[in-house]
Amino acid sequence: MPGPSQLHFIGTATTVITLGSFTLLTDPNFLHRGQRAYLGYGLSTKRLTQPALEPEQLPPLDAVVLSHLHGDHFDRVAKARLDRSPPILSTPHAVRRLDRWGFATQALETWQQHVLVKDGEELAVTALPAVHARGVLGTLLPPVMGSMLEHRVGGDVVRRVYISGDTLTGGHVEEVSERYPDIDAAVVHLGGTRVLLRMVTMDGEMGADFVARTRPRVTVPVHHDDYGVFRSPLSDFLERVAARGLPTAVRAPRHGDVVSLEP
Repeated sequence: MPGPSQLHFIGTATTVITLGSFTLLTDPNFLHRGQRAYLGYGLSTKRLTQPALEPEQLPPLDAVVLSHLHGDHFDRVAKARLDRSPPILSTPHAVRRLDRWGFATQALETWQQHVLVKDGEELAVTALPAVHARGVLGTLLPPVMGSMLEHRVGGDVVRRVYISGDTLTGGHVEEVSERYPDIDAAVVHLGGTRVLLRMVTMDGEMGADFVARTRPRVTVPVHHDDYGVFRSPLSDFLERVAARGLPTAVRAPRHGDVVSLEP
């Protein structure tokens, strides 16, 4: 029988996901309360929370899944103290810099897949389309990828988990849903972040639309209260999902909580 499917919430979009024999880290952000994350173009934001774990407290990792190279997703603490041996799966843009920093990496173009094999099981990580911002601002921000995690045993998919990355909702999400109509769980990046008056992460309404398009059995909201730049609280998302009567089990972890990804 396959092992557990669960998520340990560290903070921001940083999670430790366990799928059977595999353990993944997502978007490593270990800054402490009061420290600033640098977002480029002279922009920064202060962290309001503490991470639930330090890098040295992480379990042995099979890989790191990084949606994009931004200061609240891969910070200077991760650069200095994260184990460099597990491969970081990310965008070609992020991998070019990570390579220079001495990390093991695997660049993934949209729809490209990387497969991990362990103890007779497989974990396929597929890069999905994501839109950090629209218009001119979209060309200035780092490229982002979503990720589909497929845990396979004996060739059969046991669990399918969609990590949104810092994306807005829209037609690209519909394309993911068409390719993957059966999603067990979605880890949804929220916050309603605005840069230069433009939305760059989903607020409550957009998050509810994302869930309506992808129809995951379980929804885990993250990335919503850790930085001052986040403007849309978790309550906005919960209210919108409830108002639309979306058929998903929302499991909203606090820092340090472990939630099941099993329907």
